[in-house]
Amino acid sequence: MDIIDQDSRSNDPVEKGVAGYLDEIIALRHDLHQYPELAFQELRTSKLVASRLSSWGYEVATGIAGTGIVATLKRGEGRRRIGIRADMDALPIEEATGLAYASSNPGVMHACGHDGHTSILLAAARYLAESGNFSGTLRLIFQPAEEIGAGARKMISEGLFERFPVDAVFGLHNWPGVPAGQFGFVAGPAMASVDQAIIKIVGKGGHGAEPHRAVDPVLASASFITALQSVVSRNVDPQDMAVATVGSIHAGSASNVIPESVEMKLTMRAFSEAVRQLLQERIPALARAQAESFGAEAEVNYRLGFPALVNHAKETAFARDVAYDALGLAAVEKDFRPRTASEDFAFMLQANPGSYLFVGNGDSAPLHSAHYNFNDAIIAPAARYWVLLAETFLTDDNG
Repeated sequence: MDIIDQDSRSNDPVEKGVAGYLDEIIALRHDLHQYPELAFQELRTSKLVASRLSSWGYEVATGIAGTGIVATLKRGEGRRRIGIRADMDALPIEEATGLAYASSNPGVMHACGHDGHTSILLAAARYLAESGNFSGTLRLIFQPAEEIGAGARKMISEGLFERFPVDAVFGLHNWPGVPAGQFGFVAGPAMASVDQAIIKIVGKGGHGAEPHRAVDPVLASASFITALQSVVSRNVDPQDMAVATVGSIHAGSASNVIPESVEMKLTMRAFSEAVRQLLQERIPALARAQAESFGAEAEVNYRLGFPALVNHAKETAFARDVAYDALGLAAVEKDFRPRTASEDFAFMLQANPGSYLFVGNGDSAPLHSAHYNFNDAIIAPAARYWVLLAETFLTDDNG
């Protein structure tokens, strides 16, 4: 693709079209932010999104995975079909931004930018309905429950891609710390798998003054936590990535009492399925061995979450080329690296070719922070990108 220079981009009809209703989309984003809804509870959000899409002429299917939506727009004789996904759910976090449009739902907050992702796709949806230059089938997927890793899987299990087949599916996530509006692409593993373990070390409680009469589960758990680091440093290939973090540990309530048990909660991350399986084998074995060495026992509940998000090479190259063409070389982060956070869009990429990309949110608070806020300045360039991606994919010469 030829690179469009800055002057030609400034006269781009998509940019002008989105600019014409950008204030309305920003107001919509603020409304979504003020009324956030948790996973599978996105009733108000879903109704609002479906209403807008219907008013623009989309064929709208609702109730998929409860609150999920698929909007379809067909034009011309093109046979190609593209899917673009946005997530809608919020997090169980008490907001601390002090914004005029801060959450009005106590303990619930859009701390990951899903209000922005939904607004971006709606901005693109409006332009594509009113002025889109394409031939083929456009499917816009508004997904619930990404934050708990269940929404994509449930939509797929309810026949998402049988009812609404696509040739490729794309999604995006904003990313704090990356310059606002700058895009990042990663071929292959782009985000990590995520699994959880709840490990309970069971000993024998007793008086803190007589430790020899007890089996101290606190000591056993401390030994396990120290030994846990050997899984990554000695069992995983140094050229691979793995994370094993103990994020929660609870035991006892008094300084002079040795408790009966200790409970720990762990999160595990990996970019490859082989490393993921290695962690699943080694961590329970290590917990049991460490507990036994102290005369205690380990009860392990290892819960599989979702796999690594693996972008398809062809579709990622296509998505990157569209960004170069639409926005110029300077708008693409050349060395964007995989992220160790996780995304249930991984399930959609297991079902279809596609790619998940990133757009910079600027110098903002991190994701999942009570101080985070989505950057409204990235709505226009990201919406414009979705429009051009869809129009480029859905052309007659692509069959």
